[in-house]
Amino acid sequence: MSVASSSAGLRGWTAVALLGVGAFSVVTTELAPIGMLSGIAGDLAQTPGRAGLVVTAYAWIGAIAALFAVLTLSAMPRRPLLVVLLLLLALSNGVAALSTTFSILLMARLVGALAHGAFWAMVGTLGAQLVPARQVGLATAIIFGGVSVASVLGVPMVNVISSHGSWRTAFACLGILSLATGIALAGLLPRMAGTAPLQRAQFLVVVRNAGLRRLYVIAAGAIIAHFAAFTYVEVLLSSRLHVSTAWVAVCLFAFGAAGLVGNLLCGALIDRHLKGMLATALFVMALCLLVIGMGCADGVTMAILLVLGWGLGVAVLFVGIQAWVIRLAGDAALPASAIYAAIFNGAVGTGALVGSGMLDRWGAGTLCLASAAVMLFSFTLVYRLQATHVPSDTMLAGNTKGITADYKPADSGR
Repeated sequence: MSVASSSAGLRGWTAVALLGVGAFSVVTTELAPIGMLSGIAGDLAQTPGRAGLVVTAYAWIGAIAALFAVLTLSAMPRRPLLVVLLLLLALSNGVAALSTTFSILLMARLVGALAHGAFWAMVGTLGAQLVPARQVGLATAIIFGGVSVASVLGVPMVNVISSHGSWRTAFACLGILSLATGIALAGLLPRMAGTAPLQRAQFLVVVRNAGLRRLYVIAAGAIIAHFAAFTYVEVLLSSRLHVSTAWVAVCLFAFGAAGLVGNLLCGALIDRHLKGMLATALFVMALCLLVIGMGCADGVTMAILLVLGWGLGVAVLFVGIQAWVIRLAGDAALPASAIYAAIFNGAVGTGALVGSGMLDRWGAGTLCLASAAVMLFSFTLVYRLQATHVPSDTMLAGNTKGITADYKPADSGR
């Protein structure tokens, strides 16, 4: 291997790692308020339910921005676009950290949501442009590993920072991380040309796929149910399980650790047992929420056990749905993933809004029971899926062409 090719390879993998850090920054920014809603609500004179709007509105704007970006920004060169998006995210977090009113915080979050949606519309298939074809899977796993780590550890990390400092400190840290990642990408991300925007006909192919439609319904229901409860996990732990503030962070880290275990299990088993793992995950999550809602558990030990089951289940849910969409879509993987990203973000916002209304009107117990009921409904839909809607192991190989065919190799120059 020549020195030049070795250098280009190192730069490509460095860029992949930085994109993983960027993914972590983006997703942690989206979910950050979940770990510190009580502090935000108290400082800005809001109820926890109303404070949840900083999650709800962010998710909805992100969903719209993702579809809009796929249709309008695909032709733009990737390096300047991603750098601008991360700098915009840094600005959003910085303003959030300095906000003195709820209105300013909400506006700052909406700006970040625009960057969030566009980032996800662009970053999903960049691994194919940065590394050799035989290593595209590994590169994509590293990039999306940032999503997994943010999903399971971002919230507890933010909770610890806000507990020892303030929620403004947590937003400031996220702003610094986004800024540093954007600057690093400006220097290390190779030049990458844009692609032709997706056409309406490509989306229609996805919508006409009965298996994907059923899967989207399952995903929407399960994700709404999860975030309806998880957005207010601080309240649930304290009011239903009587966990003190000092132990909330421990419970959240237990949730995150279980999520990492869930990711490892997915990697080992999901190719052969996708349907079974997803059904089991939904059932375990429903059971945990049911126990919390019924108020028949108390204390730190039970709280940790319940969040372990919940965290394990949600990690399998996130990875399993994404894998199922890509496999089932075949050559339509790109538009199918774009639609799923929009549904995911929309479900996060809807869940937070529904959870807010239920929490304020009927209390934490009813919120948990309702979320458990929706989880069980999603479990039933997965269990009843026909064999023709369950992807075979060979589908993934067919998707590699669909994902990479429209991409040109990255220019190693700056």
